[in-house]
Parts: sequence; structure tokens; C-alpha cells
Amino acid sequence: MPATASSSRSRSARLGLRATPAQEAVLRRAAEVSRKSLTEFILDSACTAAEQTLLDQRLFMVSGDQFQALMDLLDQPEQPNEGLRDLFSRKAPWDAA
Repeated sequence: MPATASSSRSRSARLGLRATPAQEAVLRRAAEVSRKSLTEFILDSACTAAEQTLLDQRLFMVSGDQFQALMDLLDQPEQPNEGLRDLFSRKAPWDAA
């Protein structure tokens, strides 16, 4: 279940925050329009923003030229790499016993 989904699970973590009266008014109105409690609205919105922030760490937007340059690099024949050869010749730490 995504973090943004409301659920009937018991909430035990307490988060405190302070807002200006204007921020509170906007949040309350948005919660009303969404037919959610203020807590539900704030948690859902915060989790959506948090997930987006985390996804942004894995998704990189590039121009068409940058993408083509990467594809050209990937299409080049492999080059000998002593460092990789050495790395792959060693036993993985989790296999060592």
C-alpha cells in the first residue's frame, strides 16, 4: 500500500508542526474540499511530496542530445578494464565463509 493511501491502521507516531493562520486556513479549506480530515490531508500531501522528492533522486531528465550521447557511449565496443577484471575475480564478501 502506498504511503499516501489512507488506512485504518493505528497511527502511533506523533508529528508536531506550527503554521501561520493563513497556512492553517488554506490547509483546512483544502482538506474540506478533499473531504478529508485535516490530519489525513496533511499526511497524504506530505507523503506525496516526500515520495516525489525520493523519486526525483532516481529519475534524471536529459535533453535529446544528452540522451543520444549516452546511447552512443553504450553502443561503443567494450574496453579492457583492469579494475573491473580484478573486482569480478574476487569472491563477494557475502559469499566468503
